[in-house]
Amino acid sequence: MTLTRTRLERGRGALGPALELVHTGRAPTRAVLTAELGVTRATAGAVAAELEALGLIQVDARPGAAAGSQGRPSHRLSVAPGGPVVLAAQVHADGFRAALVGLGGTIVATAPGCVTVSADPVDVLAEVVAAGAALLRETGRRCLGAGLAVPSAVAEPEGEALNPLHLAWPQGAPVREIFSQCLAGAGIPGAGGATAVGVTGNDVNLAALAEHRHGAGRGARHLLCVATGHRGVGGALVLDGRLHSGSSGLALEVGHLTVCPEGQLCYCGSRGCLDVETDPLAFVTAAGREPGPEVSLLQQSRDLLRTEYADPAVRSAAHSLIDRLGIGLAGLVNILNPDRIILGGLHRELLDADADRLRSVVADRSLWGQSGSVPILPCTLDHNSLVGAAELAWQPVLDDPLAALGG
Repeated sequence: MTLTRTRLERGRGALGPALELVHTGRAPTRAVLTAELGVTRATAGAVAAELEALGLIQVDARPGAAAGSQGRPSHRLSVAPGGPVVLAAQVHADGFRAALVGLGGTIVATAPGCVTVSADPVDVLAEVVAAGAALLRETGRRCLGAGLAVPSAVAEPEGEALNPLHLAWPQGAPVREIFSQCLAGAGIPGAGGATAVGVTGNDVNLAALAEHRHGAGRGARHLLCVATGHRGVGGALVLDGRLHSGSSGLALEVGHLTVCPEGQLCYCGSRGCLDVETDPLAFVTAAGREPGPEVSLLQQSRDLLRTEYADPAVRSAAHSLIDRLGIGLAGLVNILNPDRIILGGLHRELLDADADRLRSVVADRSLWGQSGSVPILPCTLDHNSLVGAAELAWQPVLDDPLAALGG
């Protein structure tokens, strides 16, 4: 056996960790890869060469040094252009979006879907998969799996959507099974050359995962994400790089925290929940506007904040939502003690509109917030739930690249 082969055999257990380091941007050079893996330069070189041979990463042929750096120049590492992709999809109250997503969280191609979502998840997911299959035909890219984000808690291990309230789907809809059946019917391939088995998750959970790996949450140990979708409010917690989903996938249903005891009646039977006090419908209504069918409620809310914030009614509505959101965040800070909070959807827009007010409410009402040690930041990724759905589909490849590519 050659010396190079011996190094590769020693490093094969490092292929997955190495790919994840490049995928998340934490190993931009072979020198950094060597240090992060704790292996010799020769072993790191063999690992990088194997990942390049698999068509997953690219190693610059000529080493280069970053401006101002010292020491030996190192070969730069990046995800392979034109490499394999996964099919990712998100279903929401106003339609769906399908996309092809490469390593590094890069959206390669995307297609919006229907405006009216059928009450039958079979119909919707068949359309989702058909849109994804069309993208694969158009791009000619190799597919290694498929992931789906839905606006509902998803029970594990069954993959059932327990409360898809804003979709009018039946409670407990077996979305993972339906998604997998649609993928099989369309012949969408997955890891190892087999037909893709669909993976599914709650949209805010997946947004948090994407932001932790590629966006505003990078580097956080305990990341709290709170976000609005097109309707409702969701939350997610990433602990040491892993989603905290509880014993059966149902943790962090923050939308049902009470923030206004005498407030609006919530779908859960309580009153004044975040879900109905701080979502786009609540804002549009509080601002005295009539929800219209021309654009989504989320887009209508964004437009109001960006173009009509000088209107006293709009500003008053924004302040009301900010105060109630702050009350909810303060309670979560007291319970979870995160080291970073990121906000998405309408909540990101409210943060942009009056960050000082929101941070003040959180500081005044939370034990740990008073020290100012919990940064509150906007999410930075476009379509982060889509990217998170792709992260689910990429995980088998990140765990074992050789097996996933049939090696």
